[in-house]
Amino acid sequence: MVTERRIGMNSKELLNKVRNLSTQEQRNLSYEELVEMMNVLTPEEIVTLSNIIGYPVFTRLCMGDLKHKFVLLQDGAAAIIVNSDGQILLQSRADRDEWGLPGGCQELGERFQDTVIREVKEETNLDIKEEDLELIDIVSGDSRKSMYPNGDVVFNNTVLYCVRAYSGELRWDSESKEMRFFALDNLPSNQHDPDLIEIYKNYLEKE
Repeated sequence: MVTERRIGMNSKELLNKVRNLSTQEQRNLSYEELVEMMNVLTPEEIVTLSNIIGYPVFTRLCMGDLKHKFVLLQDGAAAIIVNSDGQILLQSRADRDEWGLPGGCQELGERFQDTVIREVKEETNLDIKEEDLELIDIVSGDSRKSMYPNGDVVFNNTVLYCVRAYSGELRWDSESKEMRFFALDNLPSNQHDPDLIEIYKNYLEKE
């Protein structure tokens, strides 16, 4: 346990210890451990702790026994990454049999532009610049409801960007099984973000 050796450990050392845990170990932190840590951290250090673990996971850990029952509101950003042939990049998600857009949740203190740049880099290894982000829409409502395999239910408020300029070699991490560019008239049927893609299609019609 992280807190078993907390005696004599300053807050910087405590945060580094959490940072060095694996993703699964961070997700397995107990509510009691979190309480003990947060009682010795400053508000700014708690923000750092949240960003180390990831805001949605951190929020659920703070809920104790209710963590998988509470419906969470999440803010985030997603990218329609378009290649020279007009195809869009989709990822086959590791946690379900669906194809979705690169993107993810906003961290505390983070701008949406920074969120989408960070998430695209983490998930695809592609580099994008802020000046190349085209704001398509801010999407919210019932179409943004999502349920995860572990039972978590969330509503995502999503800032949707189009990205036509990028660099780097396409690679993906453990969150994805595969990544592939698809023509808009040949998209997979098992989509995770059909509402966002439909909004993108309408956006193209207005250009």
